Amino acid sequence: MSVEGVRGDLGGDGTPGLAGPAGAGVRPPGGGRPIDEDKVRRIALEVWRFKQGEMVSLMIHLGDRLGLYRAMVGAGPVDAAELAAQTDLAERWVREWLLSQAAAGLVRSNDGEHFELPPEAVPVLADDRTSLWFAAGAFHGYSASPEVVDALAEAFRSGVGLSYDQLGPAAAHQVERMLGPWTRLALVAEIIPALKGIGERLRSGGRVADVGCGTGLAVFALADAFPASFVEGFDPSAHAIDVAERRLAETELTNVTFHRLPAAALPDEATFDLVMTLDCLHDMPRPEEAARAIRAAIRPDGAWLIKEIKAGETWAENSKNPVLAMMYATSVATCMSSALSEPGGAGLGTLGMTRSRAEQMCSSAGFSSFEVHEFPDPANVYFEVRP
Repeated sequence: MSVEGVRGDLGGDGTPGLAGPAGAGVRPPGGGRPIDEDKVRRIALEVWRFKQGEMVSLMIHLGDRLGLYRAMVGAGPVDAAELAAQTDLAERWVREWLLSQAAAGLVRSNDGEHFELPPEAVPVLADDRTSLWFAAGAFHGYSASPEVVDALAEAFRSGVGLSYDQLGPAAAHQVERMLGPWTRLALVAEIIPALKGIGERLRSGGRVADVGCGTGLAVFALADAFPASFVEGFDPSAHAIDVAERRLAETELTNVTFHRLPAAALPDEATFDLVMTLDCLHDMPRPEEAARAIRAAIRPDGAWLIKEIKAGETWAENSKNPVLAMMYATSVATCMSSALSEPGGAGLGTLGMTRSRAEQMCSSAGFSSFEVHEFPDPANVYFEVRP
């Protein structure tokens, strides 16, 4: 999951704002006088707050439906294990839900480990019998279908999440809409040129694997920009690959192919000049297995480009994110759910692939070089990994 354009910087009036590329002027489509960039930031943040509200509304629904709020009444500070035991729910799911609630300011937490429902929140979130202030019952689970919401509620009990296909065809479209602008605007123009030697390789004719390609936006962008290269997309989602193949049939590209396969099914030989995992490692049930498969499939002089959500190593670092509640709620609804969609899944969640975890994972898989790129993408970080 990625949020295009979100950053916890301050706007010109001191309010949390959003930023585009550093130093870039903001002009309306078709030219004209520059737009007030501080106002753009404020409006953009307000728009993303609406999205955050959508995701937090789902978490409120689940908290009410599963009895999580009621279990916290009068309990004082509790940790995820205690609340999970009291509600007979899976601890990992309860923990991510608690983090989302703390980020939203609906429960209190000073350390990201212990959480308390304030007494003032009880009549609003937990007391559906005597309080005229009770509001949690008004939330029915954002824009997900009733079937998906039911399945998410069951995942709290079983501990096993939903794959992206189980979220329905709309999930692939939603991911594409969030990731599309940056993929189209920056991948070829800014990111590929920053990877030493890769642009030249692709211009002369290389081989690329986009692992977790979704509907193929990055595949099409690279195939069009580098017609001498062959670009392959890998994704286990039938919905996403069906869309990608339909779009491929509408193009004249002859240097693209798609595979409905997970990362572990990459060719077991050093054949790719560039492998990409764009905002998807944290969604995988077994990212370490993916890293090992990529190591086997990449050429000795090739590169692995990892795009991940900017995530702090601590609760204090992450708490600076102005849409942190949306991040954790989205994790419960999609990212962590996907990462737990197989028994024994890693369950990293949206903010789970920190820099330290990514670097350790790459080292364990046999990579020797790990470089961080700071592109003007306020929501994501990019790692260039070499054998």
